[in-house]
Amino acid sequence: MNVEIGSRRVHVIQGEFKVVNDPTVVLTTILGSCVAACMRDPVIGVGGINHFLLPGSAEAMAGGGDATRYGVHLMELLINGLLKQGARRDRLEAKIFGGAKTIARFSNVGEQNAKFARQFLMDEGIQIVGESTGGEHGRKLEYWPSTGRARQYALTGVETQKTVAMEQRPAPAPKPAETSIEFF
Repeated sequence: MNVEIGSRRVHVIQGEFKVVNDPTVVLTTILGSCVAACMRDPVIGVGGINHFLLPGSAEAMAGGGDATRYGVHLMELLINGLLKQGARRDRLEAKIFGGAKTIARFSNVGEQNAKFARQFLMDEGIQIVGESTGGEHGRKLEYWPSTGRARQYALTGVETQKTVAMEQRPAPAPKPAETSIEFF
């Protein structure tokens, strides 16, 4: 049976990461201001991708926020997932994508995400072998973990706005105020 490399598509959404060692898999995601880090061990052909909304910090996560939104959490999960599949940290290589400034009137969280990813990888000693970050439009990304090949498609303004809307996950609902009354 001859199966084409990248014939099976696996989509990764915000807050997720995937690690695969199957050469028939291509990982895909759609990015606005979010960033995706693609990492692999080229010797054994295992690789993966994450998709994060905010850079994050230990303090932000300790505040009870949704950890899956934060790069600091998803970068650790991706690296650990690769190591569990037999990758060696000293052989890991990375590519980063996304980080667009999709809404002009807001702060540039995309730039902050890209800067965080670069710094995190540098601090971990992981070589960045490719990068496409910034700009004003979103991206559709395809990543072949077994070969390290990546391909992106620029999204139109309308497609970017749809992506931004998907990235705006609602915050957890506030807890209802205590409404019971106790009479003495």
